[in-house]
Amino acid sequence: MNHRVLLTGCWGRPRRAAGLALNLSLFILCSILAFTALGGYALAAAPKVGTQAPGFYRMALGSFEITALSDGTHAFPVHKVLTKTSTTNGQSIPLDQSSPGEADALLAESNLAVPVAGSINAFLINTGSKLILVDSGAGSLYGDCCGHLIDNLRAAGYAPDQVDEIYLTHLHADHVGGVAPNGKMAFPNAVVRVSQVDADYWLKDVNEAAAPELLKSMFEGDKASLKPYVDAGRFKPFSYGDELSPGIRPIASRGHTPGHSFFEVESNGAKLLLWGDVVHVGAVQFPDPAVTVAYDSDAEMAESERLAIFADAAQKGYWIGAAHISFPGLGHVKAKDGHFFWIPANYNADPAPAN
Repeated sequence: MNHRVLLTGCWGRPRRAAGLALNLSLFILCSILAFTALGGYALAAAPKVGTQAPGFYRMALGSFEITALSDGTHAFPVHKVLTKTSTTNGQSIPLDQSSPGEADALLAESNLAVPVAGSINAFLINTGSKLILVDSGAGSLYGDCCGHLIDNLRAAGYAPDQVDEIYLTHLHADHVGGVAPNGKMAFPNAVVRVSQVDADYWLKDVNEAAAPELLKSMFEGDKASLKPYVDAGRFKPFSYGDELSPGIRPIASRGHTPGHSFFEVESNGAKLLLWGDVVHVGAVQFPDPAVTVAYDSDAEMAESERLAIFADAAQKGYWIGAAHISFPGLGHVKAKDGHFFWIPANYNADPAPAN
């Protein structure tokens, strides 16, 4: 078929004698011929991609550079894990029993519903002389949902062998698993550090035997993840007091685990507190800080720590880096009319010195 001749006829001057219906038919025919002549290209819908952009977010803190890294998200088991201390016997019981409907109502206020995607965040600190990772995600311990930290570290412009030290807020699977996915050392030049208290608890078989069933897998995950570093002489637990590196100081904050730690990061007057697992479900625990989780080793103490740090952070206005607040987990705690709430960091495409 001579498409050029047909198209020339189509786009030539219309005949005045032709009626409206004829001209409309001619237009449709010409459109079909044009499509054929152009090789069959159509404005068809593109296939869905189904993935997010690389999970990193950068901000300045004085002379330090902070990079939040996502290890992924998982369906957080709200109704299975959220708890509250009973006013009658002081025992920690499921929130659905102590306050039926509270979790769903508070989630609804934030336009959320079960299942809630729980973020697993870690934080990379470039001090100028050291590259320090705080927490490492779940690695292979949570399945396919997670274990994206290394890819996001690379996307952020770093390589695993550049990391000098890894500080762990505690030894739950979603914080330690990333140091050795599938038991293989991921950071060959790094020293791994956690509080001596947490190391003493989670690495002893006698504690595993006495632990609640919910926590038993944590012990095995800890041992497998830390073994390559222990064998290489690169596991060095710390005691509280001195800075671990200039500008970075550990603070005891037990309750969630026996040796749970905060890391206070300061540079040129700017301050960031990496608080680990103070919050698991922000939409529930900011309006009701008394809500605890079944993973807490001492729920009453964890609740007390949460209230204290909420109040301190709201009063003093420093930055917070949170492991389980929606990525990137950077922001501030505020208080109004006796209630606490979270203000996420305002997105900045050109990271500037933090206030």
